[in-house]
Amino acid sequence: MAPDPTPTAGPPRLDFRSDTRTLPDARMRAATAAAEVGDDVYGDDPTVALLEARVAELLGTGAALLTPTSTMANLLAPLAAAGPPGTGAPRLVVGEDSHMAFLEADGLRRFTGAELLTVAQRPDGLPDPAAVEALLAGGDGRPTVVCLENTSMMRAGNALDAGATRALAGPAHRHGAHVHLDGARLANAAVALGVGPAELAAPADSVTFSVSKGLGAPVGGLLCGSPAYIARARELRTALGGSMHQAGVVAAAALVALERLPELAADHASAAALADGLAALPGAEVMRAPRPTNMVMARLAGLTAEECAGRLAALGVRVLPLPGGFVRFAVHRAHDMIGVRAAVRAMAAVAAGLPEARTTTEGDLPGRGYSTTSTEEA
Repeated sequence: MAPDPTPTAGPPRLDFRSDTRTLPDARMRAATAAAEVGDDVYGDDPTVALLEARVAELLGTGAALLTPTSTMANLLAPLAAAGPPGTGAPRLVVGEDSHMAFLEADGLRRFTGAELLTVAQRPDGLPDPAAVEALLAGGDGRPTVVCLENTSMMRAGNALDAGATRALAGPAHRHGAHVHLDGARLANAAVALGVGPAELAAPADSVTFSVSKGLGAPVGGLLCGSPAYIARARELRTALGGSMHQAGVVAAAALVALERLPELAADHASAAALADGLAALPGAEVMRAPRPTNMVMARLAGLTAEECAGRLAALGVRVLPLPGGFVRFAVHRAHDMIGVRAAVRAMAAVAAGLPEARTTTEGDLPGRGYSTTSTEEA
C-alpha cells in the first residue's frame, strides 16, 4: 500500500493514520545533537553499540542489529536464517493477514527469493499452529522460516501472550524451522499484558523490534537474535545498503524512546476510550481485540473504507483505510483526550450523513464525556 500523498489536515493529535506519525520532542532532539558517534560500518559507533546492547538485554537475546526500518529487519530475518550464500532460497510461512504478507510480500519475494506460503490466522492473530504443522510436514528440505506478528495489526492490534507464541514455535521447531517474530509493536504487547518484552520474545529465534512507532523515535528498527545469527545479518545489511556511518545520531533518539516504554499504557487507555465512543455511534462496528493495545478498527454500514476515510479527512481527522471496510485509528503519544473526542465527533458527523443514521448526543456515549456540541477543535 503506497503512503497517502494528501497533506495532513489539522493538528497532529487528529492524525491517526499510524503510530509512525510521532514527532521527536525537545529531549530527543537534544540527545541527537549531543550524541557521541563513530562509524557503525566499522563497528565503532558507541551510541549504536549501547542501543544494540540495551535492546538485546530488553528482549533477552544475545545480540541486536540496528536497521533503518523494521521492514529491512524483516527482510534480513529470513536471509540470515537461511544460512550462508548458496544455501538456497527459504520458504517463508506467514499469516495471511499479517503485515509481512499484507504490506511486505513483494519485497520479501523480490529480495530474498523466498516462496511465501500463507496460512489462516486464528481470531487472536496467531497463524493456525495445526495448519503450519501440516504445511511443514510436507517440506522439501529447503530452509523454512515461520513468522508471526505481535501485536496483530489486522486483528485490531491484539497482543499475543508467550503461550500463543510457544504454541506456534513448538511445531515449527519440531520440523527444524526458524521462528521469526515480527515484534514491531512488541513493546505495546508487553505493556498491555503486564510482562517484559523478553518473555514474549523467548519462544522465537529472531525478533524485529521497532523504536519508531509508539515509542516515538524518528527512525529505526532492530533485528535481534543469537550472536552468530546477528553476525550474518550484519553482513547482509551491508549488502543491502542498510549500513549507516555516524548512526549514533539515530541511536541517541532511540535510547530516549526506550525509556518511554511504560508510557504506552496511556496510549492504550486513549484507544479504549476511542473504541467505546465509536462503538456507541449508529451504524458503527468496532473490531474488539481480546487483549487490546493502541489500535482501533471501525467501519460504518454503507461506506467503503476509502469513503469513510475521505469523509473523515474532510473533517480534519486522518485514518488508514483497510480491507473489509474498516478504517484504522492508531493511537500514539501525540493524541490526547481532546483529539479522541474530536475523532468521535467526526465519525458521528459522517454517520449522520448515512441513511437511517442520527447525530450522536452526549447521552448516547458510555460515560466518557464525549459531546458532539463541544467547541474543541475538530
